[in-house]
Amino acid sequence: MKLTLLVLDQVFDTGLTAMLDILSMANDLDDEQGPHPRFEVSLAGHGAPVRTGLGFAIETQPYDAMAPADWVIVPALAAKQPEPLTAALLREDLGPAKSFIQASRDGGAKIAAACTGTFIVAETGLLDGAEATTTWSLSPFFRQRYPKVKLDETRLVRYSNQIATAGAMLGHVDLALWLVRQNSPDLAARVARFMLIDTRSSQADYIIPDFLAHADPLIERFDRWCHAHLAEGFNLQAAADALHVHSRTLQRRTEAVLGKSPLAFFQDLRIEQARRLILQGVPLEVIAEEVGYADATALRNLLRRKLGYGVTAIRAGQAGLQ
Repeated sequence: MKLTLLVLDQVFDTGLTAMLDILSMANDLDDEQGPHPRFEVSLAGHGAPVRTGLGFAIETQPYDAMAPADWVIVPALAAKQPEPLTAALLREDLGPAKSFIQASRDGGAKIAAACTGTFIVAETGLLDGAEATTTWSLSPFFRQRYPKVKLDETRLVRYSNQIATAGAMLGHVDLALWLVRQNSPDLAARVARFMLIDTRSSQADYIIPDFLAHADPLIERFDRWCHAHLAEGFNLQAAADALHVHSRTLQRRTEAVLGKSPLAFFQDLRIEQARRLILQGVPLEVIAEEVGYADATALRNLLRRKLGYGVTAIRAGQAGLQ
């Protein structure tokens, strides 16, 4: 399998090196390797040494010297916030990079990207109408910038229309293992065990609803209203009245920014608060009352239904983040 990694100035160091290390480890552990490595990796760029986000120099081959690849992979840029990422997407070197991605796709290559690398692919228009994921912390920005993409930021890896996208930062690890798995599931499992890579099924455990709310002034105010009313239950009209907007305006804004309804966001906050209090050792009956559920049994059922695991796993630190 021929893989071309698109390496741009200010590339995210961990993302690039994680992918290179995992693919190298896969070749080292391959029991069926022939005269050539199973994964042949090349680095494409503007031809001169590229400077990573941390300032290291990486040699790349110019786009016009690259042989056709099975996959073109776009690691993240080091920009982690909307403003610097917007500036990065306007750089002159992004033009030839996007043309290379488009030409590679036209030539039959599949495309993969992780974290903010998904923004670069989205800039080409190739993700329009496709299902995708991205770094969860920038999902409101992604959703606003690329409304034609069917975004689900809870997914770790999403493959649609011959494009694989992966989530935040260490989503590069998930993407690299996913690529190995497409070629050999057994080899991917062996690599994961040698490199102590845990199985993760979703970004949902890592998402911080409060953080996402700061992407929009109205949603930030709605977030504060929700926190003040967790114990009382949700009422869309009451929330809209308190925020001095029409209920349809609040509905549309939460769906546009967060990709979910006001009620779904309210429930996410309830679950996040419940999980936080469980980790603090607060009795479940007290937590249920604080987040607006009738009793501990109802809360247990909600957590298991929404998270896929229960109170015992949360307390043991085996699921989600503390």
